[in-house]
Order: sequence, then structure tokens, then C-alpha cells
Amino acid sequence: MASHKLPLKTLSIGVQEFNYHLDAAFFNDVEATDVREASVDAVVKVDRKDDEIYQLSFEFSGEITIPCDRCLDDMQLPVATTYNLTVKEGEEYDDSDDEVLVIPGHWRELDLTPLMRDTVLLTIPIMHAHPEGECNPQMLDRLEQIRAVNITDDEQLYDPEAGVDNEETTNNSSDDIDPRWAALKKLKDNN
Repeated sequence: MASHKLPLKTLSIGVQEFNYHLDAAFFNDVEATDVREASVDAVVKVDRKDDEIYQLSFEFSGEITIPCDRCLDDMQLPVATTYNLTVKEGEEYDDSDDEVLVIPGHWRELDLTPLMRDTVLLTIPIMHAHPEGECNPQMLDRLEQIRAVNITDDEQLYDPEAGVDNEETTNNSSDDIDPRWAALKKLKDNN
């Protein structure tokens, strides 16, 4: 795997640009992710202000392949995002601020891998599914079969008159109804 380390101490004052290509192995190297395929280009511009401050600007463009939450088939998700970060030298490592990263002064380089991986992975929406009508129809049919519940009148799960779930009371006779439900039913009947 290509190195994604930024040689901080050897950078000259001013702006320099670094280009990276991120594939599926990049996203799954440390831990397994939902990324099945990837082709993302990352442009990192570094503006070294002085010996202790670096302005980093990340720009990502490309596409990742992830599973659809609905049908589990592959779906392509475009990636187009940016991220800006100030890197400062300090006493100890501190990444508690999303916009400022403090690194120990003795570090000679900065590994960009976690910054780039997290930025792209954060572009994945919580619910990721194909647009309506594009999911695998066989999988949707199978899901519908699993979801379908055949309920006869005798097996009704909810009794609107009693206001209770019959799952809990199916094994009980009508004399064994929880007194709280009976009290609620009485209130309802009086109104």
C-alpha cells in the first residue's frame, strides 16, 4: 500500500500539493468497512505558515461501492467533499478539535490515512439505498414474503376493543385480564 505520510519537517514555507488515489484496500486495511470497491482521488494542499503551523486542505472526488441497505446489492455512491485542518506543533497529541490537530513537536511526518479514510466514510449517509425502483426485485420479493404475516380472525394480534395486545393474553382466559387493562377499558366504555 502506498504511503500516505506527509513529511512535515522537510516541507518548505508556502503551498505544496500532494495527490493520492484511494481504493477499496485503503478503506479496509485497518478494519472492515462497507466499502466494497473504491476509486477516489484525494488532493491535499499543504500551506506551511512557519515551523509550527500547517494549513491542510483536502479535496476528494470519485466513487465508492457499498451495499444497499434494502436489497444488499452493490450501489455506487459518488464522493465529492472537502475538509480543512490546521496542524500545530505542541507538547502532546490532541485531536479533540475537528478543525485543529496538535501534534508533538518531535514528529517528523503526519500519517494522513485516518484523516482521509474518516472524511470519505463520513460521506456515507446513515440510510443508503438505491433510488426507488432500482433495488434487486428478487430480494424485495423475498423480503416481502418474510414480512408477510397471515393472521386469521382467531389469531388477531391486537384487539382494539380491549386495547391490548393479544400476544400477552392469548394464553390467559378472559378472567385473567390484568386489572389495569380492565380499569382502562371501563374508562373507555364510560366515555
